Amino acid sequence: MNAALSRGFAARKRKWAVERRAVLRLTGAMGMRFNRRGFVAALLSGVAAPAFAGAPARSDRPSPRGAGGGSVARRPKSTERILAEAGLSGAVGFVVADAKTGLVLESVGASASLPPASVAKAMTGAYALETLGSEFTFKTRIFARGSVSGGILSGDLIFAAGGDPVLNTDHLGEMAAQLKARGIREVRGKFLVYGGALPRVDKIDKSQQDHFGYNPTISGAVLNFNRVHFQWKRSGGAWNLTMDARARRYQPQVAMAQISVAERSTPVFDYRDGGNVDRWRVASRALGNGGARWLPVRKPELYIGDVFRTLARSHGIVLPAAQAGSRKPSGTVLVQRDSPPLRILVRDMLKYSTNITAEVVGMTATIKRKGQVSGLRASASEMNRWARSRFGVRAELVDHSGLGDASRITAADMVKTLVALGPQGRLASLMKDIPMRNAEYQVIKGDPNKVRAKTGTLHFVSSLAGYQRAPDGTDLAFAIFCADVPLRKKTANANGDRPRGARTYNGRAKRLQQRLLRRWGQLYGA
Repeated sequence: MNAALSRGFAARKRKWAVERRAVLRLTGAMGMRFNRRGFVAALLSGVAAPAFAGAPARSDRPSPRGAGGGSVARRPKSTERILAEAGLSGAVGFVVADAKTGLVLESVGASASLPPASVAKAMTGAYALETLGSEFTFKTRIFARGSVSGGILSGDLIFAAGGDPVLNTDHLGEMAAQLKARGIREVRGKFLVYGGALPRVDKIDKSQQDHFGYNPTISGAVLNFNRVHFQWKRSGGAWNLTMDARARRYQPQVAMAQISVAERSTPVFDYRDGGNVDRWRVASRALGNGGARWLPVRKPELYIGDVFRTLARSHGIVLPAAQAGSRKPSGTVLVQRDSPPLRILVRDMLKYSTNITAEVVGMTATIKRKGQVSGLRASASEMNRWARSRFGVRAELVDHSGLGDASRITAADMVKTLVALGPQGRLASLMKDIPMRNAEYQVIKGDPNKVRAKTGTLHFVSSLAGYQRAPDGTDLAFAIFCADVPLRKKTANANGDRPRGARTYNGRAKRLQQRLLRRWGQLYGA
């Protein structure tokens, strides 16, 4: 038995030596320097091919060895088995490459054009950072147009919203206090709120239901991610309903958004434009004894005006009812608030996947590039042109957040973008840590694989793209896209927030992502 093992090992050793000499001859003819990692990469690809030149998805490899190079470790599951065990309907496309050289190590469905969901925010982050700069800030100002005497402004007060995507109610309270410190006690003219810094977009994705809080109206006026807090509680035979603009310190009631109960089961919510008011109705049979959720705001200028007027009153300042201003503001700046720098906004956008932040920073970048922008789709088209020029990729994104399921990109093009940006680049440093999980999807503490990436989730769409540092320090760039587009379209008009089967699909997709990450860490980082 020992003699047979020795003969088998000797045969494998001769085979590897032949392969090594062949590769060295090839690389020598090309005038390339060739280190251990390059040698392994060439063996894995089958030939010394350039990055993204169609390297095969699979190749013969030596058996993975343990960390000490002695005992043979368990062979990782094949991609075919991993995909079969995932049991996903629809399409799957993934690519993993050496993040420094771009050499494709493994791929399946690399050229399948699929919806990236919120992975699109990674492209948006790179676009905004390169165009605007890491230290760019959004400015919110309050102007006085007229004369001030004895604390009375005989003219107009203009709240000029500058597109700050993280402006919240507490910030408005601070601005009201600063306005008081400037000596303003009453405004005798108009109180105007200007949101024209960005074009108005009624919904990010028009195909989605009215009540989804992550699909609000966008303009230069943004408050609390343009969401209003709806809370209900059963009291006797009726419900107590409230709408407020809560933050950590302040919780003012809102008058411009109103809601009533409709005696029905479905639809759960319906919306009607009430002129200066957002009017909502909620199905009685969906309320239960109590609960809360955020609803989108469709009149962001009036929302800011309503909340700021209440907070100003609490500081002893009398303002008239707010009106939406259409003229670019001018006059004396009384108060100014700067947003956090763009690098912080992008970091939080990637971590919390805030759609409105993605759309605001994306459109602001396009305005910087083009001088103006007509709308969301036009801005996304400009970003697609930038990506083609910058990375040589063909992105077909319809927005900056990935909320619209008509967006398309291939795993190959996403990885090509990530390789160009680099595992030590600005975007990579802002991506969130993705923990490794076991078969029961529990977090594995201290796992040697380190992953920084952007997740993406829609109903029947799940994606993950970013960087993986394998146990031996090898940096990988990867993209994994899973989507059942026909099933998503079939269930698009479901009355509930989540169509049947969506949770199961997305859970299986996330387990698939983890199994692939585990495989790559074993194969390319040993």
